[in-house]
Amino acid sequence: MSVNNITFKAASVFCGLMLLALVGGAIISGNSGPADSGSMFDPSPTPTPEVKVELNQLTEAEKHVIVDKGTDRAFTGELTDNFEEGKYYCRQCDAELYVSNDKFHSNCGWPSFDQEIPGAVTKVPDADGERTEIICSRCKGHLGHVFYGERFTAKNTRHCVNTTSLVFIPKVSKKKANTAIFAGGCFWGVEYYFLREKGVKSVRSGYTGGSVSRPTYEQVLSKTTGHYEAVEVEFDPKLTNYEKLARLFFEIHDPTQTDGQGPDIGQQYQSVIFFQDENQKEIAQKLIKLLEDKGLNVATKLKPARRFWQAEEYHQRYYEKKGGTPYCHKYTKRF
Repeated sequence: MSVNNITFKAASVFCGLMLLALVGGAIISGNSGPADSGSMFDPSPTPTPEVKVELNQLTEAEKHVIVDKGTDRAFTGELTDNFEEGKYYCRQCDAELYVSNDKFHSNCGWPSFDQEIPGAVTKVPDADGERTEIICSRCKGHLGHVFYGERFTAKNTRHCVNTTSLVFIPKVSKKKANTAIFAGGCFWGVEYYFLREKGVKSVRSGYTGGSVSRPTYEQVLSKTTGHYEAVEVEFDPKLTNYEKLARLFFEIHDPTQTDGQGPDIGQQYQSVIFFQDENQKEIAQKLIKLLEDKGLNVATKLKPARRFWQAEEYHQRYYEKKGGTPYCHKYTKRF
């Protein structure tokens, strides 16, 4: 062996020993890089920031079931025998939970499903270990219980769900196909523009989305009802359609404002589309995508429609009665 080879091998061994010493020192000291970068040997995963879930305001009866884990009386829920095609949403957070194709009649007295939308429902053992509770994966609201081995369907599973925990939205509404509900700030201005749109038969200003029955303007203004100022638009499908009206909605208010509309600040003035069937939801999603592709940071919420309460008479056709034009709404072409 030549002197050069011996020298090369010795150098290699020395370098290897130095590398081991350096790595060993890093392991012993718990340092593998800059002090703030974290060790590569640290087994703890980086915590995922908790996403805040926006919750709908509930009535006391709804809280009893969804928050306090109560139960509807058997055979009293309006959705028990509902087999119309559509989708079931969480009443507390609007998450999609079940589709109608997975619903079946079990004669148990509550809506029954043999599977959930993937990831929508979480199963939790009851404290007594006898049953398994099902909760909404997004908001943790109580839905009911799940049972196995009853052989009602091939999946051998029954999600027994309280009607109170659910909101049903049909695929195509039979009763509301020619109506639309929009919230875009003060309803006076929204009403003003829709009344002037071709094909619109009527516009009602009112309140929706909250927990208080027959709310007054003063109650909604107090920000304690969960309601939004909104308009219900009835249209002639021979002269216009839902998409044309939804496009107009996005062009008569600022859909990027998060805290209200113009100078009117508060939850009751936020931008919301209340869809009455899955078709309306899909159209709204398409239009939001178009606006986002144009660079707009759209804040408009999409929520399953709830009962619409007509506002006091002095709010109807406000600008026709008082004169003038809207103070916080104007037309801006966006499409």
